[in-house]
Amino acid sequence: MPNDTDLYEKLTNSERLFEGKIINLRRDEVILPNGRTGMREVVEHPGAVAIVPLTTEGNVILVRQFRHPIGQVILEVPAGKLDSGEDPAACAVRELAEETGFTANTLRKLTSMYTTPGFSNEIIHVYLAEDLIESDKHPDEDEFINTEIYTPEQIHQMIISGELCDAKSLVALCLAGI
Repeated sequence: MPNDTDLYEKLTNSERLFEGKIINLRRDEVILPNGRTGMREVVEHPGAVAIVPLTTEGNVILVRQFRHPIGQVILEVPAGKLDSGEDPAACAVRELAEETGFTANTLRKLTSMYTTPGFSNEIIHVYLAEDLIESDKHPDEDEFINTEIYTPEQIHQMIISGELCDAKSLVALCLAGI
């Protein structure tokens, strides 16, 4: 059986092509396992969190918002980008409050996952939020979000119909046992 070290690529050069507010883009030159040279384009992302807020009745709070890259309004679990140096659990608490107006007495990490490791280093930390307390919603000034509550049965139907199609939400809901 081959060793994983036989699969590694050696970085020989890296060039920053774009630096933005949310992402950066770089082009890396690598030496492939067969000795040839290859190019890799990498989207650098600071990471994010996704939260499954579960009510005492066992329902799930989702958010509906417009996503410019796909030109659609979609339904998702609350989520958001990590600030520089921010602890993922602290980010989950912040994003849950900002997007839904709820805080959680119980926050449990479910997993961390790479969203698209073929071209990005983005990692999303997924949490389950329970024992919720309602307060005021305060989204970022450039966020326009509707908060909606669904039963697990409704969520299953929306997954089957394709209405709920955001990958991080699907994984998060499955890990939460919804």
